Amino acid sequence: MKKYLNLATAILASLKPKSKIPIIDTYGESTLNQDEQQTLIESLFASLMGVGYFGKAHLIWDDGKDREREIFTALMRNEPIFLYRQGVRPTPTVEGYCWRLIGEHPSLRVYELVVEVEGD
Repeated sequence: MKKYLNLATAILASLKPKSKIPIIDTYGESTLNQDEQQTLIESLFASLMGVGYFGKAHLIWDDGKDREREIFTALMRNEPIFLYRQGVRPTPTVEGYCWRLIGEHPSLRVYELVVEVEGD
């Protein structure tokens, strides 16, 4: 039932007009101080603008909670999703997707949601 509710929410969200200004929505509670959060978000904005993306993106502070609804919504809207790992490993995500480490970020705790590619 929960999966159907998430899917319905995501479908409705995909029908809304897309943001034309750069914005990053955050979910969860961060363990970083305000300056560290600001630096991380500025880094993500710079990366997004560097590839010509000026819409809405999402940042999950990985607190171990289920974020399936937010992930499905962003996927349906074709918006980038990032995760800041606060524990030893990132919380597993929805089937068919995985978290790819963004090695350019000095903390080595920032991930991007990507389609999972199975090996031959």
